[in-house]
Amino acid sequence: MLVEQFASERPARMRGYVEAGSMRLLGGMRALIDALYDRLDPTKVLAERRVGSLQIVDGKVRVTAEDFSGAVQTRSVERVLLALPPRLAEATIRFDPILPRELAHQWQNTATWMAPHAKYVAIYDTPFWREHGLSGEARSGRGPLAEIHDASMPGGKAALFGFFGIPAQVRSRVSPEVLRAHCRAQLVRLFGEEAANPIGESVKDWANDPFTATDLDMNAGAEHSRSPEATAKSGAWFGLLHGIASEWSTQYPGYLAGAIEAADNGLRSL
Repeated sequence: MLVEQFASERPARMRGYVEAGSMRLLGGMRALIDALYDRLDPTKVLAERRVGSLQIVDGKVRVTAEDFSGAVQTRSVERVLLALPPRLAEATIRFDPILPRELAHQWQNTATWMAPHAKYVAIYDTPFWREHGLSGEARSGRGPLAEIHDASMPGGKAALFGFFGIPAQVRSRVSPEVLRAHCRAQLVRLFGEEAANPIGESVKDWANDPFTATDLDMNAGAEHSRSPEATAKSGAWFGLLHGIASEWSTQYPGYLAGAIEAADNGLRSL
């Protein structure tokens, strides 16, 4: 692993970390989504629609959604499982009647994991850094990337990716082209001139993703509060609504394991 702290010093080599129990999926996380989707009845999946309101009508929940063309569709359902972060649900869905005040406050003040963060990916023909005894892992106090990893896939292209150490508000004032140029320069400092010309590169900024972040996330730090209540304990919404996104997990919020735990809790509530 490489570590860089100051412009006046060369990056230092040190033994990397062993991530016990961590695994990556062949084909990426999309492979998991596709595998789960293949188990579903496609006639019961309504994709490419954004839910705008949930309204209690005659003991059921009327779900109103809009597609990209602006067409509105409603469905009446017995229960709703919210598979989106609490803060995003509270900010983007109109609840009628309104949520209990304390529950809405908890959801609004629960930070969404990764919402203020961004990632850079550089793709290469070969993992050339390995020829120099490097794992592709790095930590940096100079930036713009604070944490870097090898993202190469078996049988596929080689890649390096890193998380930005720059706050969302600062990133918003810099063009993607400038960000990518600074990232390439950093990879050259760390891994040599071969890193200067990736065959592909991309920046994913979750703070600019309306399906991930809200305005509250622009100033958010890395801290995370305890998991909020996933459902109303009393009142009109009791028994009709349950949050199942990873942020509702008490053990693993922000992780895939957390999404599984929260979903299991939601299914048991039915």
